[in-house]
Amino acid sequence: MPEGHSVHRIALQFARHFVGERVSTSSPQGRFVEGAGLLDGRTMTASRAVGKQLFLEFDEALYLRVHLGIYGAWDFAGSIEQDPVTRSARGRMGQTGQHGVVDDDEDAPGTVVGEHEDSLASIGAPRRARLRMGEESSSTEALESFPAEPVGQVRVRLLTERAVADLRGPTACEVLDAAAVQEVIDRLGPDPLVDDPDEGEERMLERVRRRRVPIGLLLMDQSVVSGIGNVYRAELLFRARLDPHTPGASLPEDVIRELWRDWRYLLGVGVETGQMLTMDGLDEDAQRRARRSRADRHWVYKREGLPCRNCGTHVVLELAAARKLYYCPSCQQ
Repeated sequence: MPEGHSVHRIALQFARHFVGERVSTSSPQGRFVEGAGLLDGRTMTASRAVGKQLFLEFDEALYLRVHLGIYGAWDFAGSIEQDPVTRSARGRMGQTGQHGVVDDDEDAPGTVVGEHEDSLASIGAPRRARLRMGEESSSTEALESFPAEPVGQVRVRLLTERAVADLRGPTACEVLDAAAVQEVIDRLGPDPLVDDPDEGEERMLERVRRRRVPIGLLLMDQSVVSGIGNVYRAELLFRARLDPHTPGASLPEDVIRELWRDWRYLLGVGVETGQMLTMDGLDEDAQRRARRSRADRHWVYKREGLPCRNCGTHVVLELAAARKLYYCPSCQQ
């Protein structure tokens, strides 16, 4: 499931290429015809991410709310320009031209291992499509015309004169008014990139300390803190050397505050780089490997049975509320 950094990057993509533009909205799949009709022809006025929720605002205060869930993804095409962060990554996010994606990194293979998490053209669940970088191939397909015909089950297509965004497989996709949007946001925990940092820290502290639920579950509870998914959960707990089974109410105040501050830091790194880079202090070669491969970018996530990078103890995998939980039983006790 895309985590908070991906949704913030999607919001930035819309801010850069769709906000201020008149948008033709349709539902090629046919499952969102009524909602698309409410938005068709309106101007997008703002885009905002809160945790894993995306809110696209249109004139007359109508909003498209999208939660990608496990299978959802946005594909972008057209005149999608690179920002300075993308250029500094030397193409690993996928440089996008007038009608398609071009990989301009001469040193890297044409794929980013890690489910396209840093792709400029496609953000969300991995799948093959015309505008996505292939998982095994360095080739990409330039489009002969713009806009191309929708590929696959496109729930919503947002189209301007220069850019198109196709949404597939979301968990939630609905048109809301401002009051309904606020109701959704009020149910969410603080997001470090949205809330005042100090106020957000106090809200997270209060919500964690009043519950005897294990911290490994609380970090995934979007009403406690927004945007954290399986990857960031495992990595935050390891970086804090914290046993995931510790009840929130038993944690010292300074430990909870440090979790919030570390989440704020890692979320910022994720939005800036497009990758969940959770290992600090890497030399140049290690940084290069981490940017190219998820296997070299995390402390414990998806490293079950492998030696802990810190102490050598085998990393453990267990199920917690039907989600995979990774941790080191030696470092995190």
